[in-house]
Amino acid sequence: MALLFCSTSDNASQWVEELARRLPDLEVRVWPEMGDPADIRMALVWKPPAGLLAGLPNLGLILSLGAGVESLLEDPTLPELPLVRMVSDGLTADMAGYVTLQVLRWHRQLDAYRDQQAAGQWRPLGHRPAPEVGVGILGLGELGQACARTLRSMDYRVMGWSRTPKSVEGVDGFSGADGLTAMLGRSDLLVCLLPLTLETRGILNRRLFAALPKGAVVINAGRGGHLVEEDLAAAVESGHLGGASLDVFVEEPLPAGHPFWRNPRIHVTPHVAAVTHPSRCADHVAAAIRALRTGQPLPSLVDRSRGY
Repeated sequence: MALLFCSTSDNASQWVEELARRLPDLEVRVWPEMGDPADIRMALVWKPPAGLLAGLPNLGLILSLGAGVESLLEDPTLPELPLVRMVSDGLTADMAGYVTLQVLRWHRQLDAYRDQQAAGQWRPLGHRPAPEVGVGILGLGELGQACARTLRSMDYRVMGWSRTPKSVEGVDGFSGADGLTAMLGRSDLLVCLLPLTLETRGILNRRLFAALPKGAVVINAGRGGHLVEEDLAAAVESGHLGGASLDVFVEEPLPAGHPFWRNPRIHVTPHVAAVTHPSRCADHVAAAIRALRTGQPLPSLVDRSRGY
């Protein structure tokens, strides 16, 4: 029962080492050196070549190296097999840290103070108390809830929107189209952590931006496909949006000539908000493999009809 590892973005040797510690009897093969395809029963992948998984006749389980699985679901040849997405305390902590960093960066005007330092200026700018600052979170899954709790612990006025109603202590919950409009109108900072589905693709668009208060900031750590980039650029240029922090993009790496690089009101990071570290994520993979072997329910199983 061999596992195929396929990713050009992750450290294969570290994954082999971490999995060996947890499952000493597991044979791991690293693509493209996969030997006889008939030996492979499981695949741990991130953006594998189209058709690769369909060519494994005895494949029984697909494990995603990322929390999002849209790139897999977009492959028309993807076998109808159990698909497990990545969930780990490490990913969750990383995302909560990234979102908190970006909220503080804008709320506490850190870029303005950086510019003052470069100019040798000492000029306190002042800022609103955290309870007066509304942070709206699109998506109240595990990552969204963790971010909401972290920000709530810092006294921000936190709101969350989800497809179906969810309850998170201390967080004002919204759902549905009317709920989205209501939350947007109260959000000084808007964080997108939604899964990318047919319904959420392009959700960060000019209509949504127009529903935000003037000067609001958008933080996208979900997927690049959520954002209509030209709409964001126009909203920032007009002054309706105060700016944006973006970790994900339609095209990655972001092309060197992309205008986002040159816009001082748009902060770019290279898809690093939540990183899949083998030492922190291998437990989840090992648990899924053990469940497959023993016939137990698989953890974090993707509902393909929902896309997550």
